[in-house]
Amino acid sequence: MPGAPAAWPRNAPTSFHVLGKPSGATCNLDCTYCFFLSKEKLYPDSRFRMTDDLLEAYIHQMIESQRGPEVTIAWQGGEPTLMGLDFYKRSIEYEKKYARPGTTIQHTMQTNGILLNDAWCEFFREHDFLIGLSLDGPQEMHDTYRVDKGGAPTFHKVMRAARLLQQHRVEFNVLTTVNAANADHPLEVYRFLRDEVSERSDTSEQWGTFLIAIFNQWIRRDVGTVFVQIFDAALASWVGVPPALCIFSETCGNALALEHNGDLYSCDHFVEPKYLLGNIKQKHMIELVASDRQRQFGLHKRDSLPKYCRECEVRFACHGECPKNRFIETPDGEPGLNYLCAGYKAFFKHIDRPMRLMTELLRRDRAPAEVMLILAAEEAQVQKAFARAGRNDPCPCGSGRKFKHCHGR
Repeated sequence: MPGAPAAWPRNAPTSFHVLGKPSGATCNLDCTYCFFLSKEKLYPDSRFRMTDDLLEAYIHQMIESQRGPEVTIAWQGGEPTLMGLDFYKRSIEYEKKYARPGTTIQHTMQTNGILLNDAWCEFFREHDFLIGLSLDGPQEMHDTYRVDKGGAPTFHKVMRAARLLQQHRVEFNVLTTVNAANADHPLEVYRFLRDEVSERSDTSEQWGTFLIAIFNQWIRRDVGTVFVQIFDAALASWVGVPPALCIFSETCGNALALEHNGDLYSCDHFVEPKYLLGNIKQKHMIELVASDRQRQFGLHKRDSLPKYCRECEVRFACHGECPKNRFIETPDGEPGLNYLCAGYKAFFKHIDRPMRLMTELLRRDRAPAEVMLILAAEEAQVQKAFARAGRNDPCPCGSGRKFKHCHGR
């Protein structure tokens, strides 16, 4: 296995993220919307199992390549639990072997939860894993697409996994894919995920409506207690700090994917021959991450934006989102527009004032959750104004219409 380069690459980032896929694209489910199942065809003769020597090399190079004190070892698939628990126990031993003094190693895993049991959860708890559990909402919505190899539903097995994680006090969050089965039921999905768990694609407009409906509920009662990743990323953009989500960053290239055989790709969404950077068995990971090719991949996110996006009023929060979704034309015919653009634009415009309020609270060293008190007080004033309004008066909501044609109907 290659050692670290004698001279540290000039373009090497201080830190970067890699999704390790030790079982490749193999999975014990057959979700009909999954984009990654087809990736098995890239390795037609493979057993899709990361070898022990490659596991050791990956852990060693990952730790060696990070200049900061924190290292994240992230596992995904396919389904990573197919590797068996002993594989991850060995990864912990390699971490202990190669970690520098003062290094903090964080662990994450994205799983469908089907194979989880007490032993898995005890291991997760012992080593402070953050688990991402795939769950698409209430039973009828989840089971529409998330089925096993025999076509059987999986909802109850996933809920069992959620209960096990809770019983063992394992920190976990839920990854929900918005699709045709749940896109028209945003509050039902949100309330289910909040209260019960603590065509395959939706349209752009559905996506925006979905986000807005959930945001309206969250901003009035759940700020500070329920954490929604896209809302956190949006607040970061309004505050003026880089968001944690790469899809909303101006450039990308610091979230790569490692296949079971050591192949390193530019991104989890671009596991294709064109975006293969090399293999960590032949070249050290940091040299691949810092390569001009990977740097150009990251800059392309910004440089390929059509004029329509460059002049957009919410570009600061969106930056064209993920390049994988940029496959339609702008209104003036230029290619490269994100197919979710209309939904994102509606969402980001809708949340502007609450985000400004929370930004101001943060600048005054106040908790963003106080926005709920501000909005509640304003709502009370509006309700009083509604009560006083005559049918032919302008509606107090500010729409410009008469009360009888607006909130007075």
